[in-house]
Amino acid sequence: MANELAAVVMAGGLGTRMKSATPKHLHALLGRRMVDWVIQAARDAGVDRVVVVASPDTAGLFEGREVAVQQKPLGTGDAVRSARDALAGAQGDVLVLNGDVPALTAELVRALVETHQSAGAAGTVLSFEPADLRSYGRVVRDSSGGLARIVEAGDASPEELELGEVNSGIYVFQAEKLWPLLERLEPHNAQGELYVTDTLGLLVGDGEAVAVHTAPVPFDVEGINTRVELAAVTAALRDRINERHMLAGVTIVDPASTWIEAEVEIEADATIHPFTVLRGATKIAAGAEVGPHVVTIDAEIGAGVTVGPFAYLRPGTVLGEGAKAGTFVELKKARIGARSKVPHLSYIGDAEIGEDTNIAAGNITANFPHEKGKPKGTTRIGSNVRTGVDNTFGAPVSIGDDAWIAPGTVITDDVPAGSLAGFAPRQETKEGWVYENHGKPDDAG
Repeated sequence: MANELAAVVMAGGLGTRMKSATPKHLHALLGRRMVDWVIQAARDAGVDRVVVVASPDTAGLFEGREVAVQQKPLGTGDAVRSARDALAGAQGDVLVLNGDVPALTAELVRALVETHQSAGAAGTVLSFEPADLRSYGRVVRDSSGGLARIVEAGDASPEELELGEVNSGIYVFQAEKLWPLLERLEPHNAQGELYVTDTLGLLVGDGEAVAVHTAPVPFDVEGINTRVELAAVTAALRDRINERHMLAGVTIVDPASTWIEAEVEIEADATIHPFTVLRGATKIAAGAEVGPHVVTIDAEIGAGVTVGPFAYLRPGTVLGEGAKAGTFVELKKARIGARSKVPHLSYIGDAEIGEDTNIAAGNITANFPHEKGKPKGTTRIGSNVRTGVDNTFGAPVSIGDDAWIAPGTVITDDVPAGSLAGFAPRQETKEGWVYENHGKPDDAG
C-alpha cells in the first residue's frame, strides 16, 4: 500500500442487545476482546495508524492504543468525526471499521484497500451477500459497477429489497475527502444521530467515484449483537486457529473439542489431545503431548513433556524438557526441572523442582503467607529427590538434592542433601541416610 493508511475502529457502543453490563466490543473470545480482533486484522493488513473510538467510560481500557473519545452516542458519523483530531494531518486513506466484526481478516482488509486504490475512488464500501438479508442496507450499483446508492431496508422498494448485496458498514475513504463530508452530515432523528453511510451518498452526489468491494465470505463481516452470534464466531475463530497450527505441523487429535487462544505458540510435532484448552501466552515445544482434558494458562511446556489427562497448569508454570505433569495435577508458578515428574493427584505451587525428581501421589506445597501482607513462601526441591505419598511441604522450605521423604509427612524444616526425612506425626531427619545406605549417584558400583 503506497499511501499512508489509517484506520478508525468504532468501539463506543454498549452491551444492550447482548443483554450485558459489559460493552459489546469488550466481550472476550479466544483470548482477545472482540474489538482487539478487529485491531489486529488492521495491523496485520499493514495499517500505519489505528485510532479506537471509545465512550468516556471505556476510553481507559485501551492501554497502548490511540484513543478518541465519543462524548455522546450520536451515531457512526459522529464516532468517525471524533477521530479527526487524532488523525489531523494524516495523508492517504482512512479505513472505517466496526469493532464488532472479530472474524474480519487482514486479507479482506488488504483486498478492500487495493480495490479502492486501483479504482482511484474517493470512497469504497465493503459489501457482502448474506443468506439472511434481514434489515441490512441494500447496495445499488450503477451501470459501471460502482455505487449508485445504499438504500436502508425501511426505505427500499420491493425490487430493492430483493437485492442480495448489502452494506457491511466498513469503508475506506480518501482522507482529504472524508473530513469535510462528515461536517455536511445531517441528523436522522431527534437524538441528533449522524450516520457515516450518508457520506457515500454525498460523494455520489458530488460526482465522485465510489467503488464497491464484495467480501467473498459473508461470515467475515457480519457484526455480533447476541451471545448466540458470539458463540458462532468464537467457534469459527477456533477452527481458523486450529487449522493454522495443524498446517504448521501440530497434531490436534480432535479440533472440534480443542480450544486454543490466539497468542498460544506451539512448535511442530507437538500433539494436542481432545478437550484441551490452551490459554494466554502458553508455549509448547516440539514433541510435547498435552491432554486430554487439560487447561493451561500462560504456561511453558518444554520439548518431550507430557501433560494430563485432567491437569491444570496456571500462570508461571514451566516444565523442563522431558518432564511430566500427570493426572489430576495442578501447577502454579512452579518450575519443574528436566525429566522430573509430578505424576498424579498433587498441587505444586510457588515451587522450584530440580531435575530427575519424582513427586509421589498426593503431594502439596502449602505456601500461604505466615504474616499478613507478606509474600508467599517458596518450596525448593532439589534434583534426584524422591518424595513419598501424602507429603505436605510448609513453605518456605528447601529439600536438598538426592533426599528422600517418607510417606504421610508434613515437612516444615529444611532437609539436607542425601537425607531421609519424615516419620509422622512429627518430622524427623536422618542426615546422610540415603548416601550411607544407597551411595551417592556418582559412586561406582
